[in-house]
Amino acid sequence: MKREDLRNVAIIAHVDHGKTTLVDEMLKQGGVFRDNQATEERVMDSNDLEKERGITILAKNTAIHYGDIKINVIDTPGHADFGGEVERILKMVNGVVLLVDAAEGPMPQTRFVLEKALGLGHKVIIVVNKIDRADARVDEVPDEVLELFIDLDATDEQLDSPIIFCNGRAGTASLNPHAQDENLKVLFDAIINHIPCPEGDEDGELQLLVSSIDYNDYVGRIGIGRIERGRVKQGQEIMISNYHSGKAPRKSKIVKLMQIDGLNRVTVDSAQVGDIVCFSGAEDITIGDTVTSTSCVEPLEFVKVSEPTIEMTFSVNDSPFAGREGKFVTSRQIRERLYRELLKDVSLRVEDGETTDCFRVMGRGEMHLSILIETMRREGYEICCSTPRVLFKEIDGVKCEPIERAQIDVPAEYVGVVIEKLGARKGELLEMTNQGSRTKIYYKIPSRCLIGYRSQLMTDTRGEGILNTLFEGYEPYKGEIVRRYTGSLIASETGEATSYGLYNSQERGDMFIPVQTPVYEGMIVGQSPKLGDIAVNVCKKKHLTAIRSTGADEALKLVTPIIFSLEEAIEFIADDELIEITPKSIRLRKKILDNSLRLKAQSKKNQ
Repeated sequence: MKREDLRNVAIIAHVDHGKTTLVDEMLKQGGVFRDNQATEERVMDSNDLEKERGITILAKNTAIHYGDIKINVIDTPGHADFGGEVERILKMVNGVVLLVDAAEGPMPQTRFVLEKALGLGHKVIIVVNKIDRADARVDEVPDEVLELFIDLDATDEQLDSPIIFCNGRAGTASLNPHAQDENLKVLFDAIINHIPCPEGDEDGELQLLVSSIDYNDYVGRIGIGRIERGRVKQGQEIMISNYHSGKAPRKSKIVKLMQIDGLNRVTVDSAQVGDIVCFSGAEDITIGDTVTSTSCVEPLEFVKVSEPTIEMTFSVNDSPFAGREGKFVTSRQIRERLYRELLKDVSLRVEDGETTDCFRVMGRGEMHLSILIETMRREGYEICCSTPRVLFKEIDGVKCEPIERAQIDVPAEYVGVVIEKLGARKGELLEMTNQGSRTKIYYKIPSRCLIGYRSQLMTDTRGEGILNTLFEGYEPYKGEIVRRYTGSLIASETGEATSYGLYNSQERGDMFIPVQTPVYEGMIVGQSPKLGDIAVNVCKKKHLTAIRSTGADEALKLVTPIIFSLEEAIEFIADDELIEITPKSIRLRKKILDNSLRLKAQSKKNQ
């Protein structure tokens, strides 16, 4: 059976190429909103973090009605660290819309998501977006995309993909790069005509692959997936099995069955082959499970998601300020939260650590793990995190490390300093291309050597550098590098930072805290320009005499402190340092807080 009344399509692209903005316009023109309805920008980015950062973190489903045809659209993340979201979601669709920025052209993540889509045999619609940009290259970019198709061994049918030129913000599209229509009709028509409709045996036994998980406080876990065969009904008894786990099938029941319509989930009595459905009742359902009828248990194979490349240690906060700001502070609460995250994030791995108070958390990159930390902190958790470490592998008896392909886009005058810094970090220059006043530099570089480089690039290029990376594979270990050339300024006593103490300490380096900040012994309050740590007393007060008064403190000029974001803190800390994360604060500290004990441990290590 062919479902001519249905299309399932995912929108894939590099980060910031305009996927979510285009979906906004598709929803408006698909009649999801009333004409006079006030709508937010990037309506699919419903998560607070997504709205703040302007990026998509989680893949989300919506549905648009175009004439008599329902189009299920999945908006996917574009950042490389969330590639796992894209990989699993591609099993739910029959084709993809590939968005490419008209100025930037294909980027590293464009290659990654396209490779996954072509590998599954999906048909592709190429959309060259943002053609209203002043630096748009509408004649060159389609050729660059087709070169990428050839490079990825696309079939002749895939090479024959339609190319549409689009202005996502204005909601216009056309087959002509130099003249736009008034709406997205060309794009909708391409989806209807080019993306194949779902096919399957409507009368066969039920087979549904779970590709996504949601959670609701009232109904518990909600499975989301596409029906590959047969029909499903509300109240139906089902079997849940997994192709990869080898566990025995377990019985369950579909308590509530829903389909997506616009931005809402609508309860339905039944659904048939090709439909994307949400269902509750199976409390232990996970991504990759297959839901089947009780009489025919045939699990489906799930996509193998790429392995994590980086790890951090999450531990219980044991600082003197522990428990003051957080609601969840025990190892049991942290453990439960981390293992709960595994249910919906297929590219995350969590293991119990060497002690009961710490856990190894492995992910795709710093951004992947920092989003998890930020989410936990907003939920009221207090934790300590270590510096990120790459995951080494032994291949044929040789120690190997993950390698990234980096693309750096900088103004021409900063090329020299970028090449110098990446050379020192064991980067291998592949090629350089000029685009007007800017230069694109392509490097192959170990993942661990890129930790901390993003903020360095911003400094070196006066904020104009753009760094994009993509996991390339594993290669033999490249040797040691010095990741940080600065030391830390460490508080020598517990108390409150005074202007007198900060004034005397700022001569030693850059400060991280303002006046009246509570500090404890072993907390990092600044950075020294030289290697090696320096203990400073930021709580020092001026002794009062009949001649000297506190009023003289007003004349002290303090330099504005550097306040780190979570990502900057992760990049900054050294191996013997931790980040203390609470709902209200981000503090940097040493693992060993006592100054004398830390000095003893350091001298023992140097012997």
